[in-house]
Amino acid sequence: MQSLATHHSLRDVQQYASELLKPLHQGVQLSATYRKIWNDGFGARGWKLNATIGDPAIIASTRQAGERIATSVFVHDILDHFLSGFGVSGHRSEAMALMQLSYRTGSDPRLDFRQLVMEDVMHGMINGEALDTFLPEPMLNLLPPDKSRTGKQMIATLTDTLGHDALVEALVDHFVLLGKQGDNHAVASWQKLGLDHAKAGATGTVLQRLLDKVDLEAESSGVDALDVSILINDSVCSFIVESGGSEISATVYQDSVVS
Repeated sequence: MQSLATHHSLRDVQQYASELLKPLHQGVQLSATYRKIWNDGFGARGWKLNATIGDPAIIASTRQAGERIATSVFVHDILDHFLSGFGVSGHRSEAMALMQLSYRTGSDPRLDFRQLVMEDVMHGMINGEALDTFLPEPMLNLLPPDKSRTGKQMIATLTDTLGHDALVEALVDHFVLLGKQGDNHAVASWQKLGLDHAKAGATGTVLQRLLDKVDLEAESSGVDALDVSILINDSVCSFIVESGGSEISATVYQDSVVS
């Protein structure tokens, strides 16, 4: 049975607001925004899905891919979070989305989970829910029944009980289990949108190629802002630039999905 916290990490893609995602006969259309500088406390240059703009945990991302993974955070937000029906932020949602990322790229999710554990959980920080709903029951049973305890105090107690390295590995294992809980939901979400989940890898490759081109042109032009529609189907992906600098206004960038 899914926990209440798990339920809150899942989204019905058919209930997304039409201004964020619009099913069309030629695919699904997502709304995104580019800004040279985001006035959100981070001040980063880059792209956000409009669905993420109101979330204070989301930082704009560029075309930059990782050392191990050939697609960017923006592509991750599109495919592994939004289209898969997971919340745009929160550690539980991220566990599920990172598992989807691993399936489409062949990356080892444990490396990403270990980073989340070391940077956040081991400091008592969990985004999207309380630590005592995020931790697995065997760990909670090791803690004294003190409802006033802080996240840091809980982690300190678990570290004293299990040892630092054993706790880290147990938390990574927990992330893996949480991530796999979203597998069926992700496949069903893509099906609801008329998309083939088996093409997630190829779709990510195409979106990254398009993002490389559009983001480079936006950066080079110095444009302050762009409103963009992203059209995705099983055969073709498109970035449709709807406004902005005269050099790239009303331009369609399109590429084919090849499995």
